[in-house]
Amino acid sequence: MTAQRAGERDGDGRRPPVWVRERGGVTGAGGGVRVGERRDRWVLAAITAVAALLYGAVSFVRFAGFRAGAYDLVIFDQAVRSYARLGLPVAVIKGVHNDFGPGFTVLGDHWSPVLAVLAPLYWIHDGPATLLVAQAVLLASAAVPLWVFTRRALGVRAAHLVAVAYALSWPVVETAAFDFHEAAFAPLLTGLLLERWQAGRRVHVVLAALALLCVKEDMGLLVAGFGAMLLGRRGWRALGAALAAGGLAATWLASQVLIPLFGGRADYYWAYGALGADAGAAARTALTDPLAVVAQLGSPPVKLLTLLLLLGVTLLAALGSPILLMAAPLLAERMLASSFPNWWVPEYHYNAFVVVVVLAAGVDGVRRLCDRLEARRAPWGARAARAWAVGVVAFAVASVPFFALADLADPASYRRDARESAAAAAVAAVPDGALVEAANNLAPALSGRATVLLWDRTPRRAPWVVAVVDRRTFPFPDVAEQRARVRTLLQQGYRVRFAEAGYVVLSSATGWPGRNARATRGPPYLDVEVVTCPSPWRMRSTVCPAAEVAAAVTAAMITASSGVARLRTLRMLRTRAHGSPARCMIRHSQYSPRPMHTRATSPPTIATTCTLSSPPMSGSTSVDR
Repeated sequence: MTAQRAGERDGDGRRPPVWVRERGGVTGAGGGVRVGERRDRWVLAAITAVAALLYGAVSFVRFAGFRAGAYDLVIFDQAVRSYARLGLPVAVIKGVHNDFGPGFTVLGDHWSPVLAVLAPLYWIHDGPATLLVAQAVLLASAAVPLWVFTRRALGVRAAHLVAVAYALSWPVVETAAFDFHEAAFAPLLTGLLLERWQAGRRVHVVLAALALLCVKEDMGLLVAGFGAMLLGRRGWRALGAALAAGGLAATWLASQVLIPLFGGRADYYWAYGALGADAGAAARTALTDPLAVVAQLGSPPVKLLTLLLLLGVTLLAALGSPILLMAAPLLAERMLASSFPNWWVPEYHYNAFVVVVVLAAGVDGVRRLCDRLEARRAPWGARAARAWAVGVVAFAVASVPFFALADLADPASYRRDARESAAAAAVAAVPDGALVEAANNLAPALSGRATVLLWDRTPRRAPWVVAVVDRRTFPFPDVAEQRARVRTLLQQGYRVRFAEAGYVVLSSATGWPGRNARATRGPPYLDVEVVTCPSPWRMRSTVCPAAEVAAAVTAAMITASSGVARLRTLRMLRTRAHGSPARCMIRHSQYSPRPMHTRATSPPTIATTCTLSSPPMSGSTSVDR
């Protein structure tokens, strides 16, 4: 990105203030490179690199301390791994826990095809740590377009300070601390959108807007807000109208058409029950009782605190710029909600979608103030801009002790206590390649080498289970229910493989489909032969109770359905008496029932047969997954 030449106007139709042109905010006459420009670039590179290291450190400290979560780190890990295998972004853990089925793709949850650009990184290193590194780099990279935007408006010194303020800002730090999310792309793309608009590059503006639409389904609201802001700019009104209409249309298309097309529900994230049961009812409430809508913006009051903290990163200067209009639709989407409390609190990643917009609005607000001071020939316009830039850095530094970055100053963050050591030992007890139900905080440590399901309130009969029994874990309401789940597993024949410091590792009688184990007493048993194609010499056999056949077959099918077969429904149909073979069948959504020689688009596929190995039993067994 090159600086503007003297006399060139920015996307807002104004020339930089005189003190910016004279003190190095833009290139000199004739386009020559100003003295010290190389040094400024090195300063920017240092800010960006240090920011990436800080974000990575915050993420990995939490990851190593078993404070990351299956929701959402494992979801994205499984999705990007599926992309890396050239399939749809299947997240088994999301599909099973939320009852969408093991072949569910995250495109049916959120419209975020931008995640596919991370797939090549998994060819280098396959695991959730790759996502944490990518997120750190993406978040830090947003400082570059923001620096260029600020340099044009307020000069290079202010640009350095604003870049530091962004790097330390609480919305970005909280995003780095909360697993991985598609929000990592938003600061960089919004920064590019605003900087390219400031530079007057219309084609680049359109490309950046299109890229934003691939981040999440509601990014159309951000694009629409940007278009609405352009309606007040001479020479940009036509494009502004197109972006406003296109952004709204894109959000409708993604949420009402594309997400259901990939197996999701259009109303899954409807969070406005206080205003109406659906969009039509909420619109009627807005027309007939607008005060109810206004009241919802401050209910609960923590919403107002979040907005105040968000505007505080600019010392409220963002209120003086129309650029803030760009963030209004996205903020309204969150603050009008009456459910999903994570949307409106300062924690988590949701504020990362608008933090660059707010900072750019603050820069523009100060720029407008300086323009007025210059028109009045006031001598202290430059001092006001630098004082504001110092102030936003001071605010960012003052906020550090209250957010996740403070963990890096705590020596205990780098020491593994007895509980964390027990967690590491529990994870190590699970073999590679296993299908495992894992507690929320332990699942990320297993995701790179096992097929992970969330240990939740519904028994999944996975061969391995890693449970927590001394403190509440998502999604259980209390510890008592977690302990009851473990007792149920023991009653079903699971064995304790490890128990320490509140962590319990259990395995079924067979441990994992393919491990030979024959019990001497108990209920009737079935021989289960699982064949993994196209390598027939990998045939494995096991004997397990009839009640556990479903678990063995489900394990094989979930493994196969990750991005390839995408088999949604598994059923055991009719185990017949008198020594007749019991047939394991699978029902395809697109085919009629057929024996378990599954039809998939590419290997691997699974074939399973079951035969009676002990006294015959009557009746039938049916298991749905």
